[in-house]
Amino acid sequence: MLSTDVIIVGAGPVGLELAAGLKRVGVDYLQFDAQQLGYTVSWFAPKTRFFSSNERISIAGIPLQTLDQSKATREEYLQYLRSVATILNLKVNAYEPVEKITRSGREFEVTTAPQRGKQTYRAKYVVLATGGTAKPRMLGVPGENLPHVSHYLAEPHIYFGQKVLVVGGRNSAVEAALRCYYGMADVSISYRASEFDDSIKYWLLPEINSLIKAGRVHAYFNTQVVEIRPGSVTLAPAAGVRGDGRHTPVDADFVLLMTGYVADMTLARSAGIETVGLGEVPVYDNRTMETNVPGLFVAGTAVGGTQEKYRLFIENCHVHVDRIVAAITGRQVPTPAHEVVGPPES
Repeated sequence: MLSTDVIIVGAGPVGLELAAGLKRVGVDYLQFDAQQLGYTVSWFAPKTRFFSSNERISIAGIPLQTLDQSKATREEYLQYLRSVATILNLKVNAYEPVEKITRSGREFEVTTAPQRGKQTYRAKYVVLATGGTAKPRMLGVPGENLPHVSHYLAEPHIYFGQKVLVVGGRNSAVEAALRCYYGMADVSISYRASEFDDSIKYWLLPEINSLIKAGRVHAYFNTQVVEIRPGSVTLAPAAGVRGDGRHTPVDADFVLLMTGYVADMTLARSAGIETVGLGEVPVYDNRTMETNVPGLFVAGTAVGGTQEKYRLFIENCHVHVDRIVAAITGRQVPTPAHEVVGPPES
């Protein structure tokens, strides 16, 4: 049984930054991910551009440079993460999902399940950097699992000349609608509110509103999906919307359910971490990121559980690394005065 000081679960940007921080101060660690490093970023639609500036999403002191100094695309950021891991020689045990974390005396016993068979490791500390968007938010309507329905936008070329219904009203939905429209699809969008709010990326909001006003993108505001069939989707008035209750059929060769994503807190709960509310926000000490389980920490967007309105991003999670390294090594790390990260009051 291999032993180490720290086991990091998750190899997204903050998980990699933590690995770099531990390595910098000479703390031995192992890092695991159920998929490849940066996996959440990898299922962004091709050429998706980050909302945040390059400086704010760079990690471990390594600058993120793009060819034209613009905000990084999905592809550029994945290349950047690979470069950080290579430059700093950060070893990630990819495709080795962690199945179980148990306290064993003063240490943790961590069981993983790679293809070669289950493995067991020991560590003094464990950090969960598993992110907050592990799987799609399901609508729970008939037809959601049909083959022409997806919760992810793939290459827009797929939808050329086809009727596409996009469901949702946040950045992912608006961007999907625009990308499909410019890929020469016949695009409709269904959203449960009466309009898009100003949380939409500033370069997307006026564009989608202009296309809707011109009738080039068909908008069904104040609606929700009640059934999906091959070739069509049935919409009904959204909850709380006054009306005659009439159902509206919409032709659709493809359906993109861009309705958000949820965190998978199964591992956290099974390890004994207390969670709060429907979003399953883990309970932790904001000064150290240590949970109610001594020696077990959380970092990155996993801190927010499933976020209804996103307040945790890469850029305001960097401080988690400093706090965890300080807690493990005894070093003092100041907390920025503007820091607003923390669990909700229960």
